[in-house]
Amino acid sequence: MEVRPATPSDRGTRAGTPNSLSKKINPEEYIRQIGSSGDVTPDVEVLSTNPDLYVNTSGKLKRTLKSRHMQMLALGGTIGTGLFIGSGSALNSAGPVGALLGYAFVGLVIFSIMVSLGEMTTLFPVAGGFTHFASRFCDDALGFAQGINYWYSWAITTPLEITAAAIVVAYWDPDTNVAVYISVFFVLICLVNYFGTRAYGEAEFWLSFIKVTAITGLIILGIVLFFGGGPNHDRIGFRYWKTPGPFAQYNNIEGAWGRFLAFWSTFINAAFAYTGTELVAVTAAEAENPRRNVPKAIKRVFWRIIFFYLGSILVIGLLVPFDSEELLNVIGGAADASSSPFVIFINNANIPVLPHIINAVILVAVVSAGNSDLYAASRTLYALALEEMVPGFVARVSKRGLPYVAVTITASIGLLAYLNVSNSAGVVFNWFINISTISILITWLIVQVCYLRFFYAMKLQGYNRDLLPYKAPFQPYTAWFGLIAISIILFFNGFSVFLDGNWDTSVFITSYVGIPIYICLYLFWKVTKRTKWKKLSEIDLVSGRVGDPEIEMREDMAPTTWWGKAWEKIM
Repeated sequence: MEVRPATPSDRGTRAGTPNSLSKKINPEEYIRQIGSSGDVTPDVEVLSTNPDLYVNTSGKLKRTLKSRHMQMLALGGTIGTGLFIGSGSALNSAGPVGALLGYAFVGLVIFSIMVSLGEMTTLFPVAGGFTHFASRFCDDALGFAQGINYWYSWAITTPLEITAAAIVVAYWDPDTNVAVYISVFFVLICLVNYFGTRAYGEAEFWLSFIKVTAITGLIILGIVLFFGGGPNHDRIGFRYWKTPGPFAQYNNIEGAWGRFLAFWSTFINAAFAYTGTELVAVTAAEAENPRRNVPKAIKRVFWRIIFFYLGSILVIGLLVPFDSEELLNVIGGAADASSSPFVIFINNANIPVLPHIINAVILVAVVSAGNSDLYAASRTLYALALEEMVPGFVARVSKRGLPYVAVTITASIGLLAYLNVSNSAGVVFNWFINISTISILITWLIVQVCYLRFFYAMKLQGYNRDLLPYKAPFQPYTAWFGLIAISIILFFNGFSVFLDGNWDTSVFITSYVGIPIYICLYLFWKVTKRTKWKKLSEIDLVSGRVGDPEIEMREDMAPTTWWGKAWEKIM
C-alpha cells in the first residue's frame, strides 16, 4: 500500500470525497474527532488500497456481529481441544507446577499481543487487520506474507477439527467408517459459514456459552474433589504435588536443567491452546460499533486467561498425577474423552455418566473451532483480495455481506480431512498441521512488529495516544516483551531434537520450516512488486478512521434499562 500526501489538485476532486478534504487538521484535533459524527476527512491520500476496507455498502461485508457475539467469541472462542485434551500432554511433559508456569508465561505473551492488537484494531476496524497492519505500518511484502501465512494456518486447521469431530463421535460409535462423520461435519461447518456472519455469530455465541459453562463446572467440580467432596470422599489436596512431584524431569534429565526443559516444553502446547484469541481483530470488520465493543472484549482477556486457562491447569495438576498411564493416550494422539485430563480425574473419583457429557462438550468445542477456522481463513483471503494480493474475483460479496468466493475456496481445503482415512496420507496431513502451529506464532510475532512501528510513528508524527479510543497499557514495553518472548519460543521450539539420541528429521522440519516459508513469501512479493519499507514519518495514521458512521463510537447503542445494563456488565 503506497501512501503519499494529497496534492492541492487532488483535494476535494476525487469521486466520493467531500469538499472538506482540503481542511487541515492537526493530529490531536483529528483524534479528538474520532468517535464523533463530524464530517472530517484526512489530508492524505491512500494509493492502491481498496476503499471497501473501510466502507460497508450494499454488496460488502455487513456489521452484523453484536456486542454479545464479540464478548463470547473473546471469552469462549479459544476454548477447544488444546485445553480439554492438549493440556494433558503439557501435564505429562512438565508436571503440575511446570505446566502451570508454562501456561501462565504464554498467557502473558497472549495478553501483550491482545492489547497491542486492540489499540490498532479499535483505531482501524478494517477487513483483514493482520494483513492491513503489516502493509500499512511496515511493507506491502510483509502484508502479503502475513496474509498468506495466516490464511494457511487457519485453512489447514479446518480439516483437523473436522477429523477430530469424527474421532470424538467414534467414542460412541466405533464401527462406522470415519469418512462418514467427516462428511457430516464438513457439510455442517460449511452451512454455518454460508448462512453468513450473523449465523456464525449466533452459532459461536451458543457453542461458546456451552464451553464456558462446562469449563466453569469442571473447575468447581475439581475444587470439590480437592477437598474430598466426591463419591469416594477421598481428600486429594496436594497429594500429587508431593508424589510424583511438582515438576517432571524432561527426557529423564536430572536436576534443575531437566525441570527447566520440562517447563519450556509446554510453550507449544500452551500456544496451541491460546490460538484464536486474536480472532477479535478478524471480526472487527463485521462488528457493530467496533470502537465500543472491541476494547470491551480486549480488556477482559486477561481475567479470562487467569480463570479459564490457569484455573483449569491448576485443577488438573492437583487431581491427576503427571505420570498417569491414561495421559499417555494424549501423547498417542487420541482425541476423545478418554484422553482428557478432566475425564481422568472424574473417573478416578468414580463419578458415572460425566465422561459422556465431557465427550459431548469436546465435540461442541471441535465444531466451534472448525466454524471459527473457516471464518477466520475466509475473511483473511477476502482481505488479501481487497489489498490486490490475490485475484480480484476472490473479493466478491453477496448482497447479504457474505464473501462467498473466499468461503468456497477456503472450504475446499477442508476436503483434506479425507487424507486421514489413509494412514500414510495422514502422516503428511499431520506435517501440515504442525507447520500451522508455527505459522500462528509467526503471525503473533509480526503483530508486535506492526504495533511497534505504529507506536513509534504516532510518537514521531506528534499524536497523543491518550486521546485514542483504546490505549494499550505499559507500551511499548508490553510489545517488546511479546516480541522477544515469541522470538525465543520460535527459535527453540524444536529443541528436543538436539538432545542426545533424540534427533528426528521430520520433527526438525515441521518445527522450523514455517520460518523459511514465511521469508520466501516476503521475498517473492518484495522482488516482484519492488516494495519498500515505509519510513515512520510516511506511515499513514489518518485515512480510514473517520467519515464512516458504521465505525463511530455510538453511544446511542448503549443500554438504558437496568436489565440491559446488567447484561452489559456480563457481556
